[in-house]
Amino acid sequence: MVATESLMQTLGTSVPQFSLPDVTQIDAKASLPDYQGKPLLIMFICNHCPFVIHIISQLSSIANEYHDKGFGVVAISSNDVETYPQDGPVPMRKFAAQYGFSFPYCYDSSQQVAKNFGAACTPDFFVYDADHELVYRGQFDASRPGNNELVTGIDLRSALQAVLDGAAPLQNQLPSIGCNIKWLAGNEPDYS
Repeated sequence: MVATESLMQTLGTSVPQFSLPDVTQIDAKASLPDYQGKPLLIMFICNHCPFVIHIISQLSSIANEYHDKGFGVVAISSNDVETYPQDGPVPMRKFAAQYGFSFPYCYDSSQQVAKNFGAACTPDFFVYDADHELVYRGQFDASRPGNNELVTGIDLRSALQAVLDGAAPLQNQLPSIGCNIKWLAGNEPDYS
């Protein structure tokens, strides 16, 4: 398993536009206008990544908690499903049900949304305030598969709570680490 770091986008960047099918409901979509005036958590995840699987129970719990507290929460899978069929819409629906997602889990078939966000790995997290300006991008916590650190979600939880409290974003933001997004052949972004 090759570890890829998130790109650490510039804080203050506006959330990119998106409109994607939500696989958890029939004929449903999640679009940026749905979250007007709400703080927003965007998570790039997938079903098979060991880094995601390592944190998924705690991640689902925290995401559901902050969804209930007023955050817009959207999980997105952008992986190539020809090579990784376990990351396709039907398995995504089962994964969301298995882990009790109360928020949309969207499929980015063109991978354009991942490119627009500058997503590089799974998991990759982006937290926006109610004005939809980026205030946090980074790790869930210090736990990784095999490093014996407890999965707590402290970094992401602290960022989400700071937004709700109207506090300044965390100063020490560390990149997320995970599997690279599985780009379609010839669709790899040039993030240089």
